[in-house]
Amino acid sequence: MTRNVESERVIGTGSGEVTLELFEELYERLSNWGRWGEDDQRGTLNFISGEKITEAARLVASGRCISLQLPLDGNGPQTGAFGRVNPVHQMVATGTDHVSATQTYSKDPLGWGFADDSLFLFLQGGTQWDALAHIFRNGSMYNGFSAAAVSSSGAEKGGIENVPTLASRGVLLDMPAYLGVDHLEPGHAIRAADLEGAADKLGVTVGTGDIVLIRTGDMQARREEPGWAGYSAGDAPGLSIDATPWLAEREVAAVASDTWGLEVRPNELAGTFQPLHLILIVSMGMFVGEIWDMDELARDCAADGRYEFFLVCPPSLTVPGAVGSPANPQAIK
Repeated sequence: MTRNVESERVIGTGSGEVTLELFEELYERLSNWGRWGEDDQRGTLNFISGEKITEAARLVASGRCISLQLPLDGNGPQTGAFGRVNPVHQMVATGTDHVSATQTYSKDPLGWGFADDSLFLFLQGGTQWDALAHIFRNGSMYNGFSAAAVSSSGAEKGGIENVPTLASRGVLLDMPAYLGVDHLEPGHAIRAADLEGAADKLGVTVGTGDIVLIRTGDMQARREEPGWAGYSAGDAPGLSIDATPWLAEREVAAVASDTWGLEVRPNELAGTFQPLHLILIVSMGMFVGEIWDMDELARDCAADGRYEFFLVCPPSLTVPGAVGSPANPQAIK
């Protein structure tokens, strides 16, 4: 598959209807396979240049730093769907062990003691990045690598280790602020025209190498409800397939959302599962972030009227062969 380098200024599909024919057309036309070489494993992150990072760093004015990570604890959104559970934090050594003098070094003449702990977690269970090896179509992942390159030993291609650092200009498109609502309802599809309208209203222009954060308010609406009110793996507001030309035309480096799966649910193509992931990750090689906590950032942006910032957001765990990683994104203003 090769990319059609001839492009035109496109806001969206303009069709008003998402069909299988439209999906196939966009999957082929927006492909970045081979664009940065046959062995490329960074995809659209190649849009981030040194100059882009320097430009983004100049956005820092007040020194305010806002974390977009959910706590890694048992209160997260996972319910067991896809086998995913919330993180399990275990203490291996404690202060009570020390006080009771049951530790290995309890007889140390200097009174030495320690605490130690471990964490079991699904790498896609909380605030996270999908690696390019996370999603396949018809036996292949991004850039034509075989899905068989991901085995029980991990990913030989497309693993998260290809992204040890990640920083660029971040742009928040706060859809509830744009639409004048508290949050978007499940099933609300965010189309290209919505992204363009939000950017215009919020006073930002999206361009090459930007990381676009799309807030739906879905996390804010559900996180205090029992079981997060079906947040994980359930219906949700999110991106429409219609939005992909908009992201491609602007050469966006990565996209993230406050929902569990980025794209609108129920899915737009009946009988399919997460079709937007196939276009974004497999065809375009675009990095996708999910379950990002954007609520504090949204309040801050509304207060100062600035919806752009320096975003430092590498994977928290550079695990060779992993197909995703937790992240602790930092929006610096």
